Amino acid sequence: MKKILLIPLICLLILTGCKSNSNNEDLDNNKTNNSASVKNDTEKSEEKMTDIKVTINKKTYTLRLEDNNTAQEFIDLLPQEFTMEELNGNEKYVYMDNTLTTNPSNPKHIEKGDVMLYGNNCLVIFYKSFDTTYKYTKIGHIENLDNLGTKSIQASFKK
Repeated sequence: MKKILLIPLICLLILTGCKSNSNNEDLDNNKTNNSASVKNDTEKSEEKMTDIKVTINKKTYTLRLEDNNTAQEFIDLLPQEFTMEELNGNEKYVYMDNTLTTNPSNPKHIEKGDVMLYGNNCLVIFYKSFDTTYKYTKIGHIENLDNLGTKSIQASFKK
């Protein structure tokens, strides 16, 4: 009689052990899949963090682009070369042939080096910091931008 009771108990322990190992394998597979997912998300975000080269009057700068639709659409237009006109002693602008998606907001303060879109096709490079009441869609920022002076400039944008 004891043998008869032990057989179902042993089978139950064996099945429980197998199921437990199966769950551990599932957990290991989930960890692997989650790690791959995190890696893919990281790679995607790194792809979005894009720097492009801007040459202004023969001096090259790096433009660090924002992670937004406007910046992505701008990248898709490159390479581009523009003659940008002076405005207000603090910015250079050009009306592009293409329109871009906008999400304008008032930054309240513009930093020297900010690159913005005014409206849906006016590209602006600010070379002085100042307060503003206007709305822009930010495209990116140029570090260490020189004072661009009071004349028009030649600006080339490349991937």
